[in-house]
Amino acid sequence: MPANRTWLKNPLAIFPANELDARGGLVIEDGVIREVLALGQVPFLPCQQTFDAREHVVLPGLINTHHHFYQTLTRAWGPVVNQPLFPWLKTLYPVWARLTPARLELATQVALAELLLSGCTTAADHHYLFPGGLENAIDVQVEATRKLGMRAMLTRGSMSLGEADGGLPPQQTVQQGEVILADSQRLIHSYHERGAGAQIQIALAPCSPFSVTPEIMRASADLAEELDVRLHTHLAETLDEENFCLQRFGLRTVDYLDSVGWLGPRTWLAHGIHFNAEEIARLGAAGTGVCHCPSSNMRLASGICPTVELTDSGAPVGIGVDGSASNDASNMLLETRQALYLQRLRYGAEAITPERVLSWATRGSARLLGRTDIGELAVGKQADLALFKLDELRFSGSHDPLAALILCGADRADRVMIGGRWRVTDGQIDGLDLQELIARHRKAAAQLVAG
Repeated sequence: MPANRTWLKNPLAIFPANELDARGGLVIEDGVIREVLALGQVPFLPCQQTFDAREHVVLPGLINTHHHFYQTLTRAWGPVVNQPLFPWLKTLYPVWARLTPARLELATQVALAELLLSGCTTAADHHYLFPGGLENAIDVQVEATRKLGMRAMLTRGSMSLGEADGGLPPQQTVQQGEVILADSQRLIHSYHERGAGAQIQIALAPCSPFSVTPEIMRASADLAEELDVRLHTHLAETLDEENFCLQRFGLRTVDYLDSVGWLGPRTWLAHGIHFNAEEIARLGAAGTGVCHCPSSNMRLASGICPTVELTDSGAPVGIGVDGSASNDASNMLLETRQALYLQRLRYGAEAITPERVLSWATRGSARLLGRTDIGELAVGKQADLALFKLDELRFSGSHDPLAALILCGADRADRVMIGGRWRVTDGQIDGLDLQELIARHRKAAAQLVAG
């Protein structure tokens, strides 16, 4: 059967996340980019289909590297609107403990749909709540991801240090170590895909220093090494967390990370705010990555991630929406905009450009997930694309299309392609009744907080 080649032709603007000239567009075949065309170039081989992209700004599919899908059920909940991290968590833990498989499925569908509509093609989720009846939480998320046709890094989170033992979460939300490790192995063997084009991957993700024991941290690191998967956790998010580590372990956060065998290229961290210069140098030397979560960090008043120092040291930096109860949105393009503005407060307008933050949300995020097949537009990479139009009122009078995408606040893709297949067309997710999903999700959210 002859190959079916598609020419995505002459975009209004295109960001390849590398140094290539892609202004002539892309040739896609069998879900992979086969040609990257400079301005004025035409395909080397004939194309059976042509998509005229003259009205579209084209990006690599955005990659979200930290999220909590289940939290879409507790967005903008009154009792926690004005709380910092620790009180916020302690108020929400008992609510989240009422999660069921059906509620988690709805929460995951909503989070993924919102991400997809924002131009996100790959999402990492950090799920660490396994109350009674929710033991198969990750299985639920796998199914939801497959239905939407997205890629996902689903992390088997865990909490083993409850209030009774000096941790933050209530006892009904924690699990025993042997249960955590056995389920981790099951999920990796059942779902983890390897190689280019992988749709579902699994990582191990003990929640945080204040919710898991050092024993689980060490055992997870050993298991990740044995089975060749990645490691993820929250670290250095708040000064409360830093003080907890000093009081309980006698160590600062990076020293603690090192003590349990996590300081290495297999690990990426969420937030990574409160590092000193020596710690940043150690992270860079180890190749340990950091996911910047600007909206969550601002919402909870946690601080500003030192992105420039981290990247200068060699540590990969990506973007995550976090939340959704600490954001309270799941929109990757808006999160990239937020990263631009928050980081300009720290480093100035000249240092933090739209191109720089878009590179964090694409190529940088791919590095955090250990992937080389996504995150940029180049020959041999997966055909994961996000296309945006600039035809709304908010863009009227704009001049630089790529800058306008960020500065004028684009928030919804016109088209999204994953592995060569259109998943969003004319701003709508193919095959999804969005209004019906919203109605069911709203009902579940009301029931959850009502008890």
